[in-house]
Amino acid sequence: MGLLLGDVQLAPVSVGLKFGFLAVLYLFLMWVAWSALRDMRKGRGTAPAAAPEDRPVDATGVYAAQDAGLSPSDDAGFEPRLLVERAAGHPTGIAYDLMEGATLGRGDVEIKLEDPFASGRHARITRQGHVLVIEDLGSTNGTYLNEEPLNGPQPLHDGDRIRIGDSEFSYLQQA
Repeated sequence: MGLLLGDVQLAPVSVGLKFGFLAVLYLFLMWVAWSALRDMRKGRGTAPAAAPEDRPVDATGVYAAQDAGLSPSDDAGFEPRLLVERAAGHPTGIAYDLMEGATLGRGDVEIKLEDPFASGRHARITRQGHVLVIEDLGSTNGTYLNEEPLNGPQPLHDGDRIRIGDSEFSYLQQA
């Protein structure tokens, strides 16, 4: 026997489908709210990017690859390094050689980060001719170049600042 609603009798299957639909709708709305909160938390704690006139002269932001690097004749003095400004497990001021590039992260990488906000393979710096390029490897928390989130590979310039979680580095082109 089904439920009576006024003069209409509802079948148990129909009532079950309606409750099932409401449960799915409720779960969907909870997922939307959770995603929105997660996205809002990603932006928390990051300072807005400095205006171009506020940036140091040697740290210029995100720009075209044609403006980066050196001419082939300058390659002899080309000694790219990653200077530790602040990173757990690394002494401040130590510089890593980037002549062959490097991968940064918590996993099996060339520059291991003891940072809970870093992914196993977080970011990669590769040499493309006379230009070094940094790219995020699909990390959860992103990679920042001069306080701007990386959206695809970007060329590095002398004085650029790289941030991965709580770890900060400076890119130096010459010793």
